[in-house]
Amino acid sequence: MKELSALIARHCRDNITATPIPRLTLSRSDVATELTAAIYYPLLCILAKGRKRVFLGNEVFNFNPETYLVASTDLPVSGQVIEAPYFGLMLALDRAILAELLLNLPASPRANAASMALAVTPLEEDGLLDPILRLLRLLDEPTHIPALAPLIEREILFRLLLGSRGEMVRQLATPCSQLSHISRAINLIRQRFDQSIRVEELARVAGMSAPSFHRHFREVTTMSPLQFQKQIRLQEARRRLLASATDAASVGFDVGYESPSQFNREYRRMFGAPPGRDIVQQRLKLRMNESRSRDRNAGRTILESAQDGNDFDEHVPASSS
Repeated sequence: MKELSALIARHCRDNITATPIPRLTLSRSDVATELTAAIYYPLLCILAKGRKRVFLGNEVFNFNPETYLVASTDLPVSGQVIEAPYFGLMLALDRAILAELLLNLPASPRANAASMALAVTPLEEDGLLDPILRLLRLLDEPTHIPALAPLIEREILFRLLLGSRGEMVRQLATPCSQLSHISRAINLIRQRFDQSIRVEELARVAGMSAPSFHRHFREVTTMSPLQFQKQIRLQEARRRLLASATDAASVGFDVGYESPSQFNREYRRMFGAPPGRDIVQQRLKLRMNESRSRDRNAGRTILESAQDGNDFDEHVPASSS
């Protein structure tokens, strides 16, 4: 993991850094963090250093450099770095590539069964570390990325399909799977999070009876459709409050709450503080993170300049006395 840590440290200048490699994002943190809400899309996440904890509903997932995390649909989660320094990477899972790879694999008898859409698995079981290293090494040779990155990405996804979580990943690219049906309902909830949606409508979108839909939705997401929508609403409210000076009551109304007191109560339950106090705390943390990032990049620039100066000195012939 030392090489992977070094690669991420070298190429991840901010807390989250998009890379020239499609669908690959790097992340880092110099300190342990408090719980932060986020939406996980279908992804593979691997840590090179540190530890992280993720909450999905009432389920808790701990992962570290000896494990990997995979998500197979859009999920509202909360996560925190519990051991720093922390270096990680996220690779978004491409459905089209997975579907193409599945054409060359035998059908699975359980490919359509519903299962939880988030899992943590031992890394060494599925042979992912070697292709992940080769993918990140391309960041040091950017001219090689267009030719080699797609090949390595296909290998990573192929190993995922054959690995311990293969059934779960298969469902992502199988249109008739229970996960695909539930994902259609999830997309509708995300599009209309600020509106009331009846379970019967979501069930029709998923092509299921209401009782069957409710059962499968909970199996995939660990929560009810109403709880899922509530988390989407509150995360969106927090995002809007951070992005502007809008008052909390207006934002609560915009994301679907008719009662300011209900919005404040549920916001506090999810984030640990009422909207006004929480946003002040979050903005302070953002400023501190930006300051750490500037200091880290300034130190890196000084180091690189010093190294360039040493290289120059080594090539300048000594003057004759």
